[in-house]
Amino acid sequence: MGRIIELKKDKAVVRLTGLTGFFAIKMNLGIPYETISQVYVDQFEAPRWMLRMPGTSISFLHIYEGSFKYRDEWYFLSYNGRGPLLQLELDGDPKYKQVVLQMENPTATAAEIRTWLRIREEKQEEK
Repeated sequence: MGRIIELKKDKAVVRLTGLTGFFAIKMNLGIPYETISQVYVDQFEAPRWMLRMPGTSISFLHIYEGSFKYRDEWYFLSYNGRGPLLQLELDGDPKYKQVVLQMENPTATAAEIRTWLRIREEKQEEK
């Protein structure tokens, strides 16, 4: 698929490989855990008038790779097709409002990220 999420101690790192990274014009995207407000799996319909900045889009084939801007908010999209997509809503990220990724098993990945967020939250409460 060309998309891998590595869960590190302080952030989730999205790695785009091969042509996916080439078309997204980005190979890595670090997402600090404290900026993730929601994690879920759902369909995503990109707004028709998103500006591609930089990235690749073929809207009639539902292919989106890279950074997009819509109504003064930034999105990082990396998917082709309408299937269930991993979606991360961000609050406090310096750039992106939402990250939408096509993954091999988006439900399992979402559960794993939620587990990391819960563990991190529990550690903060202990302090």
